[in-house]
Amino acid sequence: MKVIVLGAGIVGTASAWFLQKAGHEVIVLDRQPGPAQETSFANGGQISVSHAEPWANPSAPLKLLKWLGREDAPLLFRLRPEWLQWRWGMQFLRECTPGRTAHNIRQIVSIAEYSRQTLQAVRAETGIDYDCETRGILHFYTDEQEFSQSLPAARLMRELGCPRETIDANEVVRIEPALAAIRHKIVGGDFTATDESGDVYKFTTGLATKCAEAGVSFRFDHTVTRLLSEGSGAAARVTGVEVIDDQGRHQVLRADAFVLAMGSFSQQLAKPLGVDLMIYPGKGYSATFRVTRPERAPQVSLTDDGHKLVLSRLGDRLRVAGTAELNGYTRELNMVRCEAITRRTRELFPDACDFDNPVYWTGLRPLTPSNVPYIGKTRVANLFLNTGHGTLGWTMGCGSGRAIADIVSGRRPDLDFAFTGMPADRVSLPLVSVPARG
Repeated sequence: MKVIVLGAGIVGTASAWFLQKAGHEVIVLDRQPGPAQETSFANGGQISVSHAEPWANPSAPLKLLKWLGREDAPLLFRLRPEWLQWRWGMQFLRECTPGRTAHNIRQIVSIAEYSRQTLQAVRAETGIDYDCETRGILHFYTDEQEFSQSLPAARLMRELGCPRETIDANEVVRIEPALAAIRHKIVGGDFTATDESGDVYKFTTGLATKCAEAGVSFRFDHTVTRLLSEGSGAAARVTGVEVIDDQGRHQVLRADAFVLAMGSFSQQLAKPLGVDLMIYPGKGYSATFRVTRPERAPQVSLTDDGHKLVLSRLGDRLRVAGTAELNGYTRELNMVRCEAITRRTRELFPDACDFDNPVYWTGLRPLTPSNVPYIGKTRVANLFLNTGHGTLGWTMGCGSGRAIADIVSGRRPDLDFAFTGMPADRVSLPLVSVPARG
């Protein structure tokens, strides 16, 4: 078949890689001049199966109330006159029950573990260099209550096969000696030795090169304006995608199947076809610092749960990312939030980096209320979804790309996950309901 993939981030590029390996003719469209130019450009760098606990959990509502009005809050919810934001927020609260949280953790762990194994296989096959580290991921806590609240999720992950081990403060510092300066503040942690880290931008651009060598056609500077369709109900089909090309011309591109992998912008494109995706943009921040004293900078990828930050060593750089701002589609830097990242990193590793010249960045994470992505079919016969990965696009990217290639090819992927539109789905909730308008 001829397949058009909409979006050239990690998710879209991985989809293209596996679709071409399945024997399809693949075209990838993206409005940017190259791959991984938006949300996949400068994230926290973690391949984190252990960080599967969704934001929607029993402790979240109280935290949100505590953070209201704080410009430097880890999660800043700016209420706007947008029906989507309010619907998203109400669904988020529904996902905060213990039962829903446990279900969502199972889904996320399943796709994340499958994805990590898939990434390792792609790395071995292609030899792509992306500053990969396989030293594990270390979560540390400086608040006793936060640490106590983490224990049930860590226990559930161990039951699901993720070796997230709870450890004391001394073991935290033994694993990452650079944390010795704040040993007196650390109350505990957990460590997952099988987790990894690396530069998602380097990996995605490298994989895009391999895709192009294998025959995938990338069309950059192509802005998708709408999907064209015909028919209704079970007979509805996408007939083409309308784009403004790199010469400013309107074109309609035809294919047999279409994979929607446009992150936060997927909702706007799908809705006119009656496919109602519960995706809202969460503006995430990162700061990249040049490491000046390597012996003082962390080698192990870290998660600072109290401040909702992740820290990854990428060669001679330290990438620190986190926080989220639900405030529409703007990518404008909020310097209060940027400076909060620098301030916290300096507290942790005061002599490690050039903190006077940070490189700040924002990207729109495509958040679902549950943190479980949409992967699978819609009721529009030839429209497929691979979107809504939230903060875990790098973690889930390769696995979801492999899974959607199976689904487009008429095969069920080899993992236990609630794929949309699949007969064997375990659940039927608004989150995974994507009806086509009749």
